[in-house]
Amino acid sequence: MNTRLHITPLRTALAGAGFALLAACTSVPIQNGMLDQARSRLQAAQAQPQTVAMAAEELARARETLRRGDRALANGDDTAQVTHLGYMALQQVVIAEETAASRNAQAVVAGAGAERDRMRLELRTREVDVAQAQTATAERAAATSTAQLAQSQANTQAERDRVARRDAKVSDLESQLRDMNARRTDRGTVVTLGDLLFDTGAANLRPAGQRSMAQLADFMRRNPERLASIEGYTDSTGSTAANQALSDRRAQAVRSALMQRGVPGNQLSIQGFGEERPVAGNDTASGRQMNRRVEVVFASPAADLVQR
Repeated sequence: MNTRLHITPLRTALAGAGFALLAACTSVPIQNGMLDQARSRLQAAQAQPQTVAMAAEELARARETLRRGDRALANGDDTAQVTHLGYMALQQVVIAEETAASRNAQAVVAGAGAERDRMRLELRTREVDVAQAQTATAERAAATSTAQLAQSQANTQAERDRVARRDAKVSDLESQLRDMNARRTDRGTVVTLGDLLFDTGAANLRPAGQRSMAQLADFMRRNPERLASIEGYTDSTGSTAANQALSDRRAQAVRSALMQRGVPGNQLSIQGFGEERPVAGNDTASGRQMNRRVEVVFASPAADLVQR
């Protein structure tokens, strides 16, 4: 009898310790590196008064995308989808930062114009005083005002030139993307490498795609701040698992080709989607060929300029 009395409390204690260990394990938070990176960048942007004041709507879009990513992560959605939402949130924060910088520059130009008008009025007033008083002191003041006005005008022109260069660069980006038949989608600006269509079951780039690869590499070298997500796709031939692996290799093949042409690897991320998101029916040879493709997705301010 005494032996049983001692064993029962021991079993109870062991069971309690097991439940405590299980509870501790289930309390470990689920994380996603891209979501964490986007959250950190968003927090830094929200700490900047200029960005909050000048790009409130853009920051709101980034917060909403980040919330969608957090919900997807909490719901156990596909890791690729969660990572994509984190990537989109990160790029939306970048858009907010650049939008704030551009709008602030425009405000500086407007303020400089008002200052120029004020200086002109002050100059005319002082010129009247000089004519009435006919004193050397008034003449020196007028000369000083003239110099200040000239400096103000020079500063205004310099700021206008800077804004003009920024606008010209954005216009050039728009032209380059349109030359590559870019289109605007919910995922960002998408460039489909149409003449890089792959043979069935193959991940090697066809020779016909060299011109597109050179054009895309030139664009990215000229715009090192632009990030791109390279997405590989297949037709429905073969198993789902095989197609997934094949789409990964196709995305990697394009990334390697771009890097060989001088594009830094940190500008490029890859993702395979297998036979998902077909752009044509898989019931014909031509449809299957169109589905064997790679899409390059840009999320940047320049993307907003490309019309559907």
